[in-house]
Amino acid sequence: MFFNFSQDVAIDLGTANTLVYIRGEGIVLNEPSIVVVDSDTNEVREIGYEALQMHERTHQDIETIWPLRDGVIADFKVAEEMIQGLLRKVKNNWLTSIRSMVVCVPSGITEVEKRAVRDSAEHAGARKVNLVSEPMAAAIGIGLDIQEAVGNMVVDIGGGTTEIAVIALSGIVLDESLRVGGSELDKAIVQYFKRNHNLLIGSRTAE
Repeated sequence: MFFNFSQDVAIDLGTANTLVYIRGEGIVLNEPSIVVVDSDTNEVREIGYEALQMHERTHQDIETIWPLRDGVIADFKVAEEMIQGLLRKVKNNWLTSIRSMVVCVPSGITEVEKRAVRDSAEHAGARKVNLVSEPMAAAIGIGLDIQEAVGNMVVDIGGGTTEIAVIALSGIVLDESLRVGGSELDKAIVQYFKRNHNLLIGSRTAE
């Protein structure tokens, strides 16, 4: 189905992957959070899956960049262009403009980091931006009754962070955000093969 009006959009902006959800349609995009940049002009060449295909296969004129690190934006300009590019892929088939956007963020990020996420979303075309903590989004996503007066523990292991939270009465009672995730496991596997088998493998092979 095709739309020509504004929609409500949710984005899980992850260190490894970014997902886009449209109200009433579900997840319409799930692509790697990576871009290819021209080293001379700083122009973004490819985004998402197309960029991942070039990862660790680039030459001196181009480089691959993961604009998020430990669950937060490390390169504001590239992150903004990545969000815009991924949304363009969605807009081609699903929508023409964004009425409101909900963005998942780690529970332990600073106000400065929150502002970077909000600014990137607004510059990407969202009229209204709301941030929701990743543990709360995960709890809702798996169908937990977050309103009940019973504590539920949620552990969300992502590419750059591990989120641990106890949720009850529609709020987070306790939470801990560790800036360690699947990417660190990939690095450990790479080092293991290098140290024990004298083999050099890339992060994609390790994953």
